[in-house]
Amino acid sequence: MKALSIFGLLIAIIVVLVGMRLTSENMGVFFDWPSLFIVVGGTFAATTITFQLDKIITILKIFITHITRQDDFKFTTLIADILKVSEGYRKGESLESHIQNTKDPFFREALQLINDGVLEDDHLLRILEDRVSNLNYLRHEDAQKIRTLGQFPPAFGMMGTTIGMIVLLANLGGEDAIKKIGPAMGVCLITTLYGVIIANLGFIPVAENLTFLSKRNHLKNIIILEGIRLLLKKVNPVILTEELNSFLPPNQRLNWKEVIGN
Repeated sequence: MKALSIFGLLIAIIVVLVGMRLTSENMGVFFDWPSLFIVVGGTFAATTITFQLDKIITILKIFITHITRQDDFKFTTLIADILKVSEGYRKGESLESHIQNTKDPFFREALQLINDGVLEDDHLLRILEDRVSNLNYLRHEDAQKIRTLGQFPPAFGMMGTTIGMIVLLANLGGEDAIKKIGPAMGVCLITTLYGVIIANLGFIPVAENLTFLSKRNHLKNIIILEGIRLLLKKVNPVILTEELNSFLPPNQRLNWKEVIGN
C-alpha cells in the first residue's frame, strides 16, 4: 500500500480512538459483541447472497492486493521505455530483448504480438484497442464490487439500531426497565458506529482508490497503444515523445533529450 495511504489510514484510526477516549475514559463501552456480530456477520451474509463464492474470493484478493502492494509507477518511465523500444525497432533490432526486459504486462503483450508477426498492423491495433477497453471495464467492475460491499456495514448498523430500539421499547414498562435501557441503547448506537467505521475506513476508501487507479491504468494503456501505433510507423523519436507527452500535464512530461541525447 502507498505510504501516504497508510499514513492517512493511521490518522483516521487515531482520530477515532482519540475521539472515543475524549468522550469516555472507559474504552470498554465502545465494544459490544452482539453489535460486532450483527455488522460483520450481516455483511458477510449479504456478500454471499450478492456474489458467488469465486467472486467473493476475487474481491478479497483485490482488497488485500490493493492494501499490500507498492505503487511506484511513473508515466515518464513508461514513455522512456516506449521511446527506447521504438528506436531499436526503427533501426531493425529484434524485439526479443525488449520483451524480456519490459515490466508492464500490457506493453510486453503488445510487443510480443508484433514480434510474432502473425497479425497485420491494422488488425493488431484493433485487438489492442479492444483489450484496452475491456481491461478498463474489468477494473471498474472490481472497484464497483468493493463499493457495493461498502453499502452493507452501515445498513446492518441500522439493523442493529432497530433491534436495540425494539428491545428498549419492549422493556420500558417492566420492573427493571431502567437496567435494560443502557444495554439496549448500547446495541443501538454501537452497531451503527461499527457499520460507519468499517464502511468509511475500509471499503469506501479502497473502492475510490481503485477507481482512481483504474483511470490511471486506462491512461497508461492508451499511451502504450498510441506508442505501439507510432512504433509500427517507425516515426522520428522526437515526434513519438511529443505525441505521448500530449497525454500528460506539463510537469510530468518526458524530455526526450535525456533519453536519446541531442
